Amino acid sequence: MIAIPWLAENPIAHRGLHDLNKARWENTLSAFREAVRHGYAIECDVHLSSDGVPVVFHDDDLKRLTGRDGQPCDYPVAELAAMKIGTSDDRIPTLAEMLKTVAGKVPLVIEMKGMEGKDDGLVAKVAGLLSGYKGKAAIMSFDHWLVRQFPKDAPGIPAGLTALGQTDKDIEGHFAMLAYDLSFVSYCLADMPNRFVSLVREELSMPVVSWTVRDQTAADLTFKYADQMTFEGFIPEVASV
Repeated sequence: MIAIPWLAENPIAHRGLHDLNKARWENTLSAFREAVRHGYAIECDVHLSSDGVPVVFHDDDLKRLTGRDGQPCDYPVAELAAMKIGTSDDRIPTLAEMLKTVAGKVPLVIEMKGMEGKDDGLVAKVAGLLSGYKGKAAIMSFDHWLVRQFPKDAPGIPAGLTALGQTDKDIEGHFAMLAYDLSFVSYCLADMPNRFVSLVREELSMPVVSWTVRDQTAADLTFKYADQMTFEGFIPEVASV
């Protein structure tokens, strides 16, 4: 486990500091610049293009954000980089562009979005870009097959599990991921508290981040069960621990 006390220091802007896709859209360079301006850490999402380049985009499908058919992995990076996001002038950024824009000014939490059979090399490619990055950064994923690759393909980079659920099946699956040298957990606020989160914080001394917090009431609730929050849609105050 790599100690990352910085993860709990600042609220984390979910997909950058967007305005719920009114003018400043999620996972765009504009949203990342705004998060930097406010001093918030940044969470972003990464897929692979068809030619193996990490691009910053959340959905498995392009339709909601670009109006195009298909998935990010169906297009080469040059075509993805030309696609406008929503009604904005922003386009899908590569992870390299995002890293250059943030330039170590605030911490980053990069969530890898897996697509089984179509994401070979994703972890290694992201790790390669982070190897020369001069700033605080961590990686995470919901996808257990990607988490299993973290120790081998991204050694030395703080890694986390993104998770949700309260059933015994959910919790046991999360416990199994602790074998892969995790440094933190990002957990759905609606599913806290639970025994997995309690063990991670109290016995393993790992930071836990909540998602996704959308108002100050939820922000205050976060600090009963977690160490920091991933937020969107409002400008959080400093919550009382």
